[in-house]
Amino acid sequence: MPQIFHRSANTLSRATIFGAALALIAIVYFLLEYSRSDFYTDVGVKIDQPVPFSHKHHVTDDGIDCRYCHLSVETSAFAGIPSTKKCMNCHSQLWANAAILEPVRQSWRSGLPIHWNRVNTLPDFVYFDSSIHLAKGIGCSSCHGRVDQMPFTMKTASLQMEWCIDCHKDPSPHLRPRSEIFNMAWQPPADQQTTGNRLRKEYNIRPVSVLISCSTCHR
Repeated sequence: MPQIFHRSANTLSRATIFGAALALIAIVYFLLEYSRSDFYTDVGVKIDQPVPFSHKHHVTDDGIDCRYCHLSVETSAFAGIPSTKKCMNCHSQLWANAAILEPVRQSWRSGLPIHWNRVNTLPDFVYFDSSIHLAKGIGCSSCHGRVDQMPFTMKTASLQMEWCIDCHKDPSPHLRPRSEIFNMAWQPPADQQTTGNRLRKEYNIRPVSVLISCSTCHR
């Protein structure tokens, strides 16, 4: 029987199969890298707000503690968003007629809350409790970054599953004394691993097997 295909067809078919496999690997790699990129996670992206609120001004310049506005951060899963009344405690006297604060005054007059745009968001199927992290020695800046230096609040961590798991596998490098939880400028000491291991026992942090269990964050 005469040969139907040229001998080069074998080489071409091998090259095609190899090229297709290589292209598939490249696509998967690209998608994985894209999903971790700041472009996808919005890390470092300024989120527009109805009022241009500056944490830098309120925290660093005015010395306002995190808990003044985020009342429930130590007692519930949700840190809480300050009510308009909280804003007006100061701004009924300070910058009371500033045009930039008209949305705040409008909210006060109408009784309708200001609709802030969330900076750090998690999917509905993820359970996160602010209070338990604080109680176990994780400071605000560990997840939110140096908010006290931000004129406009921005996301500083991807908050993706692998980012959380990395900490849950070895929380010691991130643990700090409870007295330093709200100290945005806190830096780990030279012996942080030793200190962190001690705090793990002192704070009765659960074993890694529990911390990385699916049911810990997905309920």
